[in-house]
Amino acid sequence: MARNTLADKLRVARDTVQLPEDLAAPSDELETVDNLTACLPRVLSELSAEDREAITLCDLQGMAQADFAATMGLSLSAAKSRVQRARQRLKQRMTQVCQVQLDHAGRVSDFVPRRPL
Repeated sequence: MARNTLADKLRVARDTVQLPEDLAAPSDELETVDNLTACLPRVLSELSAEDREAITLCDLQGMAQADFAATMGLSLSAAKSRVQRARQRLKQRMTQVCQVQLDHAGRVSDFVPRRPL
């Protein structure tokens, strides 16, 4: 009990440093990912209609997977599987076609843009 009490006090007593208000947040990684969206329409058009529909409805338009399942006449688990497979194929295609490179943390670090159709 004494150990837990001491640990709680030390956790609360941590020294903190105030950050300056004019400190700029790193924006390089956001710019790379934001620019990657230019590659998306062409790669989406190259996917099967089933994959394109799953990505468009669930990821781009924000439809819940349960609603997607009801709309498509699928069970929820079948709809989730379909969306996951579509995401995997989209990722594979984006990586291959746009030559996406990931950093050590798995974030997009660079890519080669593709011209739109």
